[in-house]
Amino acid sequence: MGDIMKTSSFALTEAKYVAGDNIKHVLLENVREASLRVRLRQENVAGVKLPKFEYTSDADANKNDLTGLARGGQQVQHCRAAYIKAIEVLVELASLQTSFLTLDEVIKTTNRRVNAQENVVKPRLENTISYIKGELDELEREDFFGLKKIQGYKKREIEKQMLLKKVESNLTLHKAVSYNSSNLLAVGDKDEDIIF
Repeated sequence: MGDIMKTSSFALTEAKYVAGDNIKHVLLENVREASLRVRLRQENVAGVKLPKFEYTSDADANKNDLTGLARGGQQVQHCRAAYIKAIEVLVELASLQTSFLTLDEVIKTTNRRVNAQENVVKPRLENTISYIKGELDELEREDFFGLKKIQGYKKREIEKQMLLKKVESNLTLHKAVSYNSSNLLAVGDKDEDIIF
């Protein structure tokens, strides 16, 4: 870059020396519009739109070949060629610089988003998850305690029913024994005497 700019400046100095001080007026009279144009287009790199500068030259670029033919025309054309090379490099440099600045802004924005995710959103989600886990554990303990209570209640009911059945069977047995004993002691039949 530095060498190209140095060469183009030295070529301008040579052209001024050969053609004289009025080279500026001669060139301005012969040139009506720019022969090189810079246009902007965008490139998409990983979802980021980067500006890209391109230069284009007109087909009428050679119409000024005879500029300064009387005094230093060859040096003027050499100066023009040197400045065209300088413009090519400057356009490329401008394209790279704007791409770097755009990427730098995108990286900063992405870093801010990542920091926000890590320092704000993630802790909130972790707190919410721990709260939900705590509530689910509490509900599980309540269900377990309720099941234990129900099992205890069922066990007591079964024990009561077993005790009732025992009592009923004892009462039935006692009634059967008392009924049979009353039949045995009834006045009607006499048993034989048993000798021991």
